[in-house]
Amino acid sequence: MSDQPGRVRYLTVVEVADVMRVSKMTVYRLLHSGELPGVRVGRSFRVPQDALDAYLRSSMSSIAPEQDTERRSS
Repeated sequence: MSDQPGRVRYLTVVEVADVMRVSKMTVYRLLHSGELPGVRVGRSFRVPQDALDAYLRSSMSSIAPEQDTERRSS
């Protein structure tokens, strides 16, 4: 798939699991809970690259303040 402006890239569950370094089951749990948006295609899911990027950004922003607190207390 080419990286044309305005085109959404969709990732498989396996690709998302590889990027996040988690199991496929974890990705399925995130999809079913609605934490990670996805599209159902037949019996499988696809996750928009933008949605994965946004999920990871929001996860990192919730972790960052905790790391600052740990550094200050050391």
